[in-house]
Amino acid sequence: MTNTTAIRPFRIEIPQADVDDLNDRLARTRWPSEVTGVGWERGVPAGYLKQLAEYWRTEFDWRAQEAALNELPQFVTTVDGQDIHFLHVRSPEPDALPLILTHGWPSSVVEFTEMIGPLTDPRSHGGDPAAAFHVVIPSIPGYGFSTPVRETGWGNLFRVAQAFAEVMRRLGYERYAAQGGDVGAGVTGMLAMLEPERVVATHVNGPVPYPFGPPIELDGLSADEKIRAERFNQFQKDGLGYLQLQSTRPQTIAYGLNDSPVQQLAWIVEKFREWTDPAAELPDDAVDRDRLLTNVSIYWFTGTGASAAHATYEGMQAFRAFMESSAASGGAEGGEGEESEEGGHGDHAQMPTLPPSGVAVFAADNSIRHLVDPMNTVVHWSEFDRGGHFAAFETPDLLTGDIRTFFRAHR
Repeated sequence: MTNTTAIRPFRIEIPQADVDDLNDRLARTRWPSEVTGVGWERGVPAGYLKQLAEYWRTEFDWRAQEAALNELPQFVTTVDGQDIHFLHVRSPEPDALPLILTHGWPSSVVEFTEMIGPLTDPRSHGGDPAAAFHVVIPSIPGYGFSTPVRETGWGNLFRVAQAFAEVMRRLGYERYAAQGGDVGAGVTGMLAMLEPERVVATHVNGPVPYPFGPPIELDGLSADEKIRAERFNQFQKDGLGYLQLQSTRPQTIAYGLNDSPVQQLAWIVEKFREWTDPAAELPDDAVDRDRLLTNVSIYWFTGTGASAAHATYEGMQAFRAFMESSAASGGAEGGEGEESEEGGHGDHAQMPTLPPSGVAVFAADNSIRHLVDPMNTVVHWSEFDRGGHFAAFETPDLLTGDIRTFFRAHR
């Protein structure tokens, strides 16, 4: 790696001209027509998006959100020629365990902000001080403030994990825990494979067996598993448009994401509608509206809708290459031995002994244990009746509690 080892303080300071430009673009949106009576069936309804965009323009206070984020210690360091932005909040407890939390798509470090206090200072939040963590929350290259991406290859999660391991080393953490969801779960799994002697244990939320693949057979499943399987099969049928586009033609979608804030808004809130708790009718029923728009605003102000799409392209290319190699060696036959987009792994003879792993499954997740964990290597598996894909946004209390419970035995 080509490294500039200095860790530099960082503050979010979006120019006022950029805030004014956002509001001007929102005011001048050229709204499309839509077919009446179809609801969310064909995408985000215009009526809902107009209302949310108007709130973003006239009521949402970016400066207040920016100030709140700047109350958290933020830094940037350069690893392998790429700037890596991260939050770093140390616990007041001297024996706290370092913990790296990694977000997914279409998310950002904002997802974890409500968990920072309970994780770092449980004594002040009604928890056991022995369960404290020093928390590190990096922005994946191409997301948020880990920009610009100056070369190809940063969509490869192994490279991202190498960079994050180096960040933890520079912070002086020789032993640490790791947690993540979605892309962040993939990075978490790679950290365990990359440095099993340093990573004490890993925890992920909402893993699925494979991003592409055949429908799940329903025979022999429990009632709850059938619900998850049917939802997964429906997702395979009509929910992969975003992934097909970003994993094959990221530059095509980049123009709209970079030029139109309403396009960026729709691109993200559609996923928050589809992947959050099924009991929530609208995205901002599942996630606080201002926190949702803070996440969208970060994508807009940093132009990372485009670079995150390119990261998806590169990540899926790496995934396909892995699957082809695994299939050629017989490791992916029958769906076992597969590596999931979210970081699952099979039983490969060349694999090192991995640290203990835990999984949290929320109401909207499609995780079925015998498919995610065919070799029964997961030592902790929790299922919850609320929450969804964006667990840290939706149910930070549940995710925080499960992290504490799992890592208690691996500190």
